[in-house]
Amino acid sequence: MNRIEKLLIANRGEIAIRIIRTCRKLGIKTVAIYTKPDSNAMHTKLADEVYFLGSDPYSYLDVDKIISIAKKSNASAIHPGYGFLSETSIFAKAVEDSGIVWIGPPSKVIELLESKSMVRAIAYKLNIPVVPGSLEPVDMAQAKRIAEEIGYPIFIKADRGGGGRGIRLVNSLEQLEKLFDIAVEEMKSSFRSNKVYVEKYIPYARHIELQILADIHGNIVALGERECSIQRRYQKVVEEAPSPIVTHEDRERLYEYAIKFMKHIGYVNAGTMEFLRDCNGNFYLIEVNKRIQVEHPVTEMVTGIDIVEQQIRIAEGRELEIKSNVYKFNGHAIEVRIYAEDFEKGMPSPGTVSYVEFPNIEGIRIDHMLEPGTFIPPFYDPMIAKVIAISSDRYGAITKLVEALKMFRIEGVKTSIPIALKILTSREFVEGNIHVEIYDKLVYT
Repeated sequence: MNRIEKLLIANRGEIAIRIIRTCRKLGIKTVAIYTKPDSNAMHTKLADEVYFLGSDPYSYLDVDKIISIAKKSNASAIHPGYGFLSETSIFAKAVEDSGIVWIGPPSKVIELLESKSMVRAIAYKLNIPVVPGSLEPVDMAQAKRIAEEIGYPIFIKADRGGGGRGIRLVNSLEQLEKLFDIAVEEMKSSFRSNKVYVEKYIPYARHIELQILADIHGNIVALGERECSIQRRYQKVVEEAPSPIVTHEDRERLYEYAIKFMKHIGYVNAGTMEFLRDCNGNFYLIEVNKRIQVEHPVTEMVTGIDIVEQQIRIAEGRELEIKSNVYKFNGHAIEVRIYAEDFEKGMPSPGTVSYVEFPNIEGIRIDHMLEPGTFIPPFYDPMIAKVIAISSDRYGAITKLVEALKMFRIEGVKTSIPIALKILTSREFVEGNIHVEIYDKLVYT
């Protein structure tokens, strides 16, 4: 067993702080890294040791620098958080080769799953339903042929995309001919790969994902599902657990799919299987996330399981203490992401936070990076906090979350709190009649 004594967090913001919190509980010392824009960031004040990455805001992507700091600080492990290098096999392999413990799935598994068409092909081979479309990257001629077989509309998707980016909706052959080469060039620029695949568009789909834990001893458990159907431009905004639409029978079937897939590829650590549910109740695997998710707190709230702690224990070589899939949940939890953004302009709102007042309500958890004087840089994702509510039922969680957001004051930058309130108090959300296309209706009408 590789006992982790000191852990470097290859990230920033609220997820770095979240990881520090669990490390303190476990008696593990933490190492923070930062760039010049983050020189006064909260995560640098909470860690046991702090190292400067460099003036370049994007040094969080510098593999060599991060590993050099890990060695210099004598860190025994690296946790990548989410975003940045968290799903990059090159980084995972470099960490493994350095002799430092990597808190995540093995690099060879990450490399396999970096191709979303490969995920589809593996699932298809295992008789796990996937959205109709290609099982490998395609060129224009192949895209045309498949689109004719499955019918329009279709999506052109980046084979190595992520975070809701690298997706183009195509409604006709004429559009496909016009957009295909443009989409390929866009995705080459964004993801350093010009490979794309095509997938049938499913109208009014719901996004359902499963949280999985797997250890090196072959044990795999599912901790329940999350619903993430409130999305803006394919990026999640509100998440909840459990889903209001998933039945016990659905859950059993999804658990079977997920565990079969993860066992087949030799997955280890925390991971997420993402599915779409169509209007007829059919589920289709769309991708596998190879890291901790932004929305992991809702699962923690309804199960009482600290997922970061489980990641660390798995990386140490321990056997999972959770022996069976989770079917019983401690109520209902909902999370809303708070962004520093100017809604009217549709732009991020960087700047310095001048005042913060947090709601003090039982059953409310806030994962954040905020204090007076916090600088919100323009270089990174503008998410600055996550507010999570838990109650005995869904309506109670909504009510509690709305109350908390009304009490949450952030001054100095504009935030998305008014938009979150509009979504949470809409008739459609309260009744659970949601899907991945409903955001604009809830916000703009």
